[in-house]
Amino acid sequence: MNKVYPSAAEALQGIVADGQLLAVGGFGLCGIPEALIAALRDSAVKHLTVISNNAGVDGFGLGQLLETRQIKRMISSYVGENKEFERQYLAGELELEFTPQGTLAEKLRAGGAGIPAFFTRTGVGTIVADGKELREFDGQTYVMEHALSPDVSLVKAYKADKSGNLVFRRTARNFNPAAAMAGKITVVEVEQLVETGAIDPDEVHLPGIYVHRIVVNANPEKRIEKRTLSEKKGA
Repeated sequence: MNKVYPSAAEALQGIVADGQLLAVGGFGLCGIPEALIAALRDSAVKHLTVISNNAGVDGFGLGQLLETRQIKRMISSYVGENKEFERQYLAGELELEFTPQGTLAEKLRAGGAGIPAFFTRTGVGTIVADGKELREFDGQTYVMEHALSPDVSLVKAYKADKSGNLVFRRTARNFNPAAAMAGKITVVEVEQLVETGAIDPDEVHLPGIYVHRIVVNANPEKRIEKRTLSEKKGA
């Protein structure tokens, strides 16, 4: 089975559609599948529900899909860097399910492991628990969270072999393995592609059984987030 596709657009062809649940790997701008997000934008699919730690920034990453109004609902833990996200949400144009970061990671991991739901103390007593089942264990209250099983996952890795075995690079690993495992169909964007067997089995971070399609983006933009501090008066 050939998993390698010549372009991001071709890798998404026939598998993305209106109204789908998608997971997109990355943390901020670190480890995001830039070419796949751009191809998803160009596909013009709409009414998407997107699972992602955050929604990129204005004009880049998932921010591109917000500008084109392709996202109907976000399942996220942090959305504070995107003015268009804020505008749409406050105007009632965008639905949002806030999810604590650890819970979001576990919901994806559970989806990949075939676990339908789990209990956690995170969010108990807050709006996160509204409408969810609560149960007591050993005198402590827990909230039940359902797993996430996206129709399609878009993932970024550093290296893949032609069988889809993946190697991630440092902090760019972040949500990518969990998103890849959870997806019913997983498409991976990589910087390097090698022959099957060229990666030492001990160096494989995620086995190829989770990967359905691969596209090479050898020179991603890799934007860097910078913190800007105002000067203290009198300093």
